[in-house]
Amino acid sequence: MVERLRRAGIRSLNLIVDITNYVMLELGQPMHAFDLDKLEGDIHVRLAEQGEKITLLNEDEVELSEGTMVIADNAKAHAIAGVMGGLESSVQAKTKNILFESAFFHPDAIAGRARQYGLHTDSSHRFERGVDFELPRQAIERATSLLLEIMDAKPGPINEVVNEADLPKREAVTLRAARIERLLGVALAPDVIVSILSRLGMDVVVELDADHDREWSVTPPSYRFDIEIEADLIEEIARIHGYHHIAAAEMNAVMSIRPQTETKMSKRQLCQRLVDRGYQEAISYSFVAPDIQQLFSPGLPTVELVNPISADMAVMRTSIWPGLVQSAARNLARQQDRVRLFETGACYFKEPDGRREEQVIAGIVVGNTLSQQWACKSPQHDYFDVKSDVESLLGSLNVSFVKSSHPALHPGQCAKIVDSEGQSIGWLGSIHPQLQQQLDIKAATLFELKLDAVLSQDIAEFAQLSRFQSNRRDIAVIVDQDISSEALLVCVKNAAGSLLRQVDIFDVYQGEAIDLGRKSVAMGLTLQDFSRTLTDADIESVVVDVVSALKNQYSASLRD
Repeated sequence: MVERLRRAGIRSLNLIVDITNYVMLELGQPMHAFDLDKLEGDIHVRLAEQGEKITLLNEDEVELSEGTMVIADNAKAHAIAGVMGGLESSVQAKTKNILFESAFFHPDAIAGRARQYGLHTDSSHRFERGVDFELPRQAIERATSLLLEIMDAKPGPINEVVNEADLPKREAVTLRAARIERLLGVALAPDVIVSILSRLGMDVVVELDADHDREWSVTPPSYRFDIEIEADLIEEIARIHGYHHIAAAEMNAVMSIRPQTETKMSKRQLCQRLVDRGYQEAISYSFVAPDIQQLFSPGLPTVELVNPISADMAVMRTSIWPGLVQSAARNLARQQDRVRLFETGACYFKEPDGRREEQVIAGIVVGNTLSQQWACKSPQHDYFDVKSDVESLLGSLNVSFVKSSHPALHPGQCAKIVDSEGQSIGWLGSIHPQLQQQLDIKAATLFELKLDAVLSQDIAEFAQLSRFQSNRRDIAVIVDQDISSEALLVCVKNAAGSLLRQVDIFDVYQGEAIDLGRKSVAMGLTLQDFSRTLTDADIESVVVDVVSALKNQYSASLRD
């Protein structure tokens, strides 16, 4: 028996424990053995009282919560039902009298209890998935038989408590011949069907429906708790009959092409844009550590898990950034000096009336702009490199990058992404220096966008081409350094009117000959008309209007 246990991966402890483990493997019924001399009075199965404590077999003392089922005597709890026994009443080398305990626990009563106390046992795994409710007495008899066979022992009485009303009911499942043929595509002989089900230990009764079609009333055995509906029976018939005996058949259907709207892009297309720009898709847990979550979203209420996998996965994420930053840090620690990751998924927000989910797409960039190569040196990436990636995602959407602040982003390199209606659809910026130091990661740039907003795209429209010559005029204006380039471009477009075809910022300068707190911004204006060639007077008029508008709105002055 010890050798068989060893081959099954279970270490031998003592005779009594080995017998309970052997019976569990042989029959599938978890058992527990108590030192009878250490029990006081009767055995009870009850719910734990709040604050009640027990020292388990692994020598850990745990405080039980209300709702946890325990095995107890008249004085105290001696085991967490279906999970693990207590140390005080465990079988030792000097034990003289043994009490074998074997019971049926419903999966709903055991599910999550082991994880609640940080435990993972064979017993809890089996009860959570379901155990035959007719096995307990058979397991007791088998354990007693093994004990008597191996050593000189005297069996005692069996105390059995059965509440038939609370045991699972094995309801008969109706099986139709027509349904079998429809799902499997073959017609099986009735005697073949009855033979297969009978050999699987099922009780089969032949019936006829109102149309005189053959039916069967099938009652599965107690250990087949996975058989609940007609499709489960048909699956068993196909398995035993043999899938290789079911001929393949071509399926015919009337297919129609569903219309595809041009204003909606698929998530796959969106992800492919980032892949084309050198990103790799990551998948991280939706559960994060509370302290890490607070670094990225301080003060934001979180959805807490009742039974977390671990303390580092105790709350639902409100941003994908924590998982991406940790993934990037692990890659950097493994000699990957250039990391570009993105992820799509849900974020979870606590609301007064429950919780809210929001689908987002987020990314992180660390390291150089390009991979190492011979043609040129690749500089360290910056905010504007990642901004171009975000703009490729946004496509034709009319958005603005507005200077703002975010707890996780650098105060001077942070932008809120706003749509044409003034609604925030995401963030872009470099990681905050303090956060960078706390997480021990290199300089990184992050972005996060609401997925629904990004998937909605504007339809491209044809723009007429002029056959007349275009003209370019360059101007350099001096403005306060906190005025964004976006604001200057908007001002120029509004002032220049219909003759403006394009405006580009090609230089930003701060230094000698520029007052402290000011900067020089050089812009190129491309002007063109559809009906005539512009004269110098036309061009000069537009330039004057632009300079005047910049002066009025931002106190700008032309640079000499």
